[in-house]
Amino acid sequence: MQSVIRRTTWLPCPRRMPTPFRLYSDAAPASEPPQDNPKSSDQSKEDPALVKLQEELAKSQKEAADYLDRLRYLQADFLNLQRNSAREREKTRDFAISNFAADLLETTDVLSLALKSVPESALAETQSDAPPTKSPSDYLRELHNGLDLTQRQLLQTLFKYHIKPFDPTGDVFDPNRHEALYQAPIPGKTPGTVIDCQKTGFTIRDRVLRAAQVGVAQEVSGSAPESDAPSS
Repeated sequence: MQSVIRRTTWLPCPRRMPTPFRLYSDAAPASEPPQDNPKSSDQSKEDPALVKLQEELAKSQKEAADYLDRLRYLQADFLNLQRNSAREREKTRDFAISNFAADLLETTDVLSLALKSVPESALAETQSDAPPTKSPSDYLRELHNGLDLTQRQLLQTLFKYHIKPFDPTGDVFDPNRHEALYQAPIPGKTPGTVIDCQKTGFTIRDRVLRAAQVGVAQEVSGSAPESDAPSS
């Protein structure tokens, strides 16, 4: 029996070494795509409606601040208006009686003349043996006392409305407060000073209600001219 030799393709397989198991990779890490900043991404992707609302909010806040400033200015103006109105009412109350008060001033002039008509010598007369009936001097004294009381009561009424008299005798002539009736050279008197007050002046608060009618001293020259003073 012939032995048959068959060619085979079997090749010896080399022994494979076991591959060790590793928990890491020695390969270079793959480059990651750049990530956008979430904040910038959100800003770039903001809703247009939200942007509009934010703009309107900022505008409204600015308008509110402007209105608040205007309100403060208006409040200050209102307070100033109240103070000015109060002052105007006070002035109106003071000057509303100016015409009435000006008429009363003539009454004070008459009373002053009546008081001056009784000489002081007559008032000083006393009679130890006077009869029970009143003497003429008693009547004159009573008349003077009555006129004096009337004048004082009238002046008190004027004081109530801030109307006060002033006698500028001896003061420097002031055209805003005095009315010069005449000028006369008076030795020993400074030129331009008031030497005589024929009618008392009156003021209502700080306002001249009637200027005082006065005589003014004139400079004395070598040959003094005739006096312009009214003859008595």
